[in-house]
Amino acid sequence: MKLVYVFDAYCGWSHAFSGTLEEVVARHRDLPVEVVSGGLFTGQRRVPIREFGFIKGANAQITERTGARFGGAFDALLADGSFVMDSEAAARGLIALRQAAPERAAELAVAMQQAFFHDGLSLSDAKTYRTIADAFGLDSDAVVGAFKTSAADADFALAARLGVSSFPTLIAMRGNDAFVLARGHATAEQIEQRLAALG
Repeated sequence: MKLVYVFDAYCGWSHAFSGTLEEVVARHRDLPVEVVSGGLFTGQRRVPIREFGFIKGANAQITERTGARFGGAFDALLADGSFVMDSEAAARGLIALRQAAPERAAELAVAMQQAFFHDGLSLSDAKTYRTIADAFGLDSDAVVGAFKTSAADADFALAARLGVSSFPTLIAMRGNDAFVLARGHATAEQIEQRLAALG
């Protein structure tokens, strides 16, 4: 069995799920975790962040429900309103990091969300991935090179094939059978119960 975590690096609810993901991974070191990017902000949704007027209220709700925090640098980005979230670029960043350290994909996904939601860094900027790679002791030149040349299509196609349309979604895969453990917010305890039920 393995876990498949489908998230979008620009999704506030995915950011809120980071603590749960880290706890589940820590409890199940024997379970491989594959991290897949969804395409939340692609095509016509690649517009300045001010166009998404609901984000500030949604983030307040996320903090209230989950305790997840948003940093001052991110709040400044939101207040300015001109930043464009591009899930295709973020997916390429995940691919680049994942190639460098596949066994640390979950940690790297969390680090990407920290970079954006705490530090206000762009996930379209190669420098962001150099910073993350350096922090994890990875080959930052290789990561930046892969970020520039990767394609997100396979990740988006896999998310669609798994039937994932909302983020985050955590799935247990046994052979070709997929079992949804979480869609949106869930606690580590809830996921434990669902995993236990699978035997």
